Amino acid sequence: MMTSKIRNIVGSAVGLLAATGPASAEDKTEQPKYDVIKHSDGVELRHYAPQVVAEVTIEAGSIGQASSKGFGLLAGYIFGGNQGAAQIRMTAPVTTQSTSDGTKIAMTAPVTTSENEDGVYTVRFSMPAKWTMATLPKPNDDKVELIQIEAEKRVAYRLVGDRSPARIEKAAAKIDSFLKAEKLEATSPMIIAGYDGPSVPTERKRWEVMRVVK
Repeated sequence: MMTSKIRNIVGSAVGLLAATGPASAEDKTEQPKYDVIKHSDGVELRHYAPQVVAEVTIEAGSIGQASSKGFGLLAGYIFGGNQGAAQIRMTAPVTTQSTSDGTKIAMTAPVTTSENEDGVYTVRFSMPAKWTMATLPKPNDDKVELIQIEAEKRVAYRLVGDRSPARIEKAAAKIDSFLKAEKLEATSPMIIAGYDGPSVPTERKRWEVMRVVK
């Protein structure tokens, strides 16, 4: 059962990044800020600073339908589907399509996708740090939610290259072992974060498997 879910989540993340995304994780793409508290065998316990995200929650007949719909809604928001007039300078080599009106919000890495136990999917984009809940323009589509994420801890394992289900499962197992050894309790399902767009060669692509913990 875990294999099927991980395969679906990975497929969703790939689909999102194939449409648009950072050219390379090593470029100056703005990313969520964190400090590493502890690391062991490639696994990191991190403390993340507060951040604002735009997210949609999707119910659909398949992961493909959910990711496609979710991405479209979020892309619509950051590419001008919002109430505002400010022009926001790009934070990465990623470019956005010009819009005739509305605010244009820079893409940041990573794009994350997670699945709840009941088959409900959540797709998120991090907002650039200069924006706050008070200053971000209101989405035109009420399905898009702006959420303040308070400081939190996550356990993460990084992959570079192939992101096959087998490698993702191995990463998940390492995370579970770390949680057990450190007596930490996970408070989220497994999250797959993809940092690189389709122009980056497979051997250089960066992925992370993460879980939020108490």
